[in-house]
Amino acid sequence: MVVGEYLLYHYEPSFIAAVIFIALFGITSALHFIQLVRNRTWYFIPFLIGGLFECLGYVGRAMNSKQKQGEWTTGPYIMQSLLLLLAPALFAASIYMVLGRIIRLTGGNEHSVVRVNWLTKIFVAGDVISFLAQSGGGGILAQAKKQSQVNMGQYVITGGLCIQLLFFGLFIVVAAIFHWRMYTNPTQRALGTHINWERHLFVLYIASLFIMVRSVFRVIEYVMGQDGPLLSNEVYLYVFDAALMFLTMLLFNVQHPNFSKADLEDRSSVRRHRRRRSHRSGDVEAGVEYVMTSRNK
Repeated sequence: MVVGEYLLYHYEPSFIAAVIFIALFGITSALHFIQLVRNRTWYFIPFLIGGLFECLGYVGRAMNSKQKQGEWTTGPYIMQSLLLLLAPALFAASIYMVLGRIIRLTGGNEHSVVRVNWLTKIFVAGDVISFLAQSGGGGILAQAKKQSQVNMGQYVITGGLCIQLLFFGLFIVVAAIFHWRMYTNPTQRALGTHINWERHLFVLYIASLFIMVRSVFRVIEYVMGQDGPLLSNEVYLYVFDAALMFLTMLLFNVQHPNFSKADLEDRSSVRRHRRRRSHRSGDVEAGVEYVMTSRNK
């Protein structure tokens, strides 16, 4: 279908490619659901929703691929366009929260450029702004009747993607500074924990790189416009978006950040709490003994 002057696809969407990624994202999302429930890593719910967005987005592409070229319906197109655009922002929200938990795990708040209480709030807030901008741009694009409206939607989406890139760049800098400080001057908790926190940091770096490459691809795609090579060839979408986002999900299947509540607690405060409980328990026992002695007398 052609909406005004805007052609939905500049190629015939591949049914086989869409089905392959429906299966891949479906499998990794199912594994994430199992890991999330088993380990109670509730902060990974946005990540799981992102996986479902990816899966449903490719369902939309599969639906359009079964329609005649140039006669595509807008419903599946809007579904694939919005869901594939927004999924990485949901991945990012959980990734930001992982760094906060690594800092708590290692007791490395003093090594972080941003205090851990603010770190997650700042980056998730940036992610929400990016998400809303991309959603708004996608909404404008979905309802576009003229080329000027299409351009407006693309500008808003590009702005949202640039915000995402900015915050991801800052996030990597904050994580790298924390990593270096912890490497050169490790805390006692970092040395004593049984969890390989550095491995989790390296997974964050790789996942962040994948999402940044994908966001750069999307920015270039929208800047080049409808007649650019990126929007005119479907293969680029699968190489620089689908494959990278699947690898991002797979990374966290292999190295799931299942830090327990006990792992994140400051052990010195736990010991103080236990001592207070022990003292209170001792006082109660002494009181009971006094009462019993008085009765015997």
